[in-house]
Amino acid sequence: MTEELCPLLDAPILDHTTLDLAAADRLTFRLRQTFRYTYVTPIEALRHQLVIVPPERHGEVYLRGARVAVAGARARRRTVRDAMGNTVVRFSVAHVEEFVEFQLHAILERVRGAGPVLLRASALTDPRHLDPSPLTEPDDALLRLAENARAHGTDPMVIAEWLCAATYRRLRYEFGITTVETTAAEALAGGRGVCQDFAHIMVSACRAAGVPARYVSGHLLSQGGTHAWVEVIVAHPDGAEAVAFDPCHGRRADASYVTVATGRDYADVAPTSGTYARGGPGELTAYRELGLIALREVA
Repeated sequence: MTEELCPLLDAPILDHTTLDLAAADRLTFRLRQTFRYTYVTPIEALRHQLVIVPPERHGEVYLRGARVAVAGARARRRTVRDAMGNTVVRFSVAHVEEFVEFQLHAILERVRGAGPVLLRASALTDPRHLDPSPLTEPDDALLRLAENARAHGTDPMVIAEWLCAATYRRLRYEFGITTVETTAAEALAGGRGVCQDFAHIMVSACRAAGVPARYVSGHLLSQGGTHAWVEVIVAHPDGAEAVAFDPCHGRRADASYVTVATGRDYADVAPTSGTYARGGPGELTAYRELGLIALREVA
């Protein structure tokens, strides 16, 4: 995080509900996220991983600066890129006496007209976008959903639009019914779930219909926690393009969405995960704030 950007960390949050985000030429966001683990007794040999830092660029959104800090314990860190190109921060902590807290502060900017999310042409045939993953393996109900989508034509965008709307209609948002291990098939059968479940169902059905798709982890203005949606991969003159759909809200993703990571399913991009060798149970307290701090329109 540069000194120039540091003042933005304390800038007031604008009421984006009164603003036309789509008409703005530039939007500046501040992202704050913390994960605090508190333990009953001291723990040893903690190995922890965070997938919370947005990419340097994702279509119109640029990461202008980011800072990851640790409180409560001394930690060694290593930042790497995973197989999907996501930023992964790994920590090694020898001893945690009472708590350890991981903190992210980031400034992002959306530049209208900067271009779509472009990928290599190989993304259209990448098995990770076409084959079932552990959480998106289709059952008969998901295969029928895919077949119904194909009945509307072969255009991948038409299929994606139909599946986005169908997923939105078939699942009721309800927290606490599913877990991070719930599969797309289980969520569809139960008829209830959270954004992760909506995304898994649409990803599963898209792949079963022959449309390459990937799971997206990120943030949405006004959303209390991390959000999930879907990117469908379609042909583009420069290779391939990722087009975002949010089946949890039954719509295309717009200027209020910020992508953090993409993968086959949730397990690839879990924001926080880790293990430790010795010690008592722990409790996680999480906080997240994505706020709009500046908007600029050019007449």
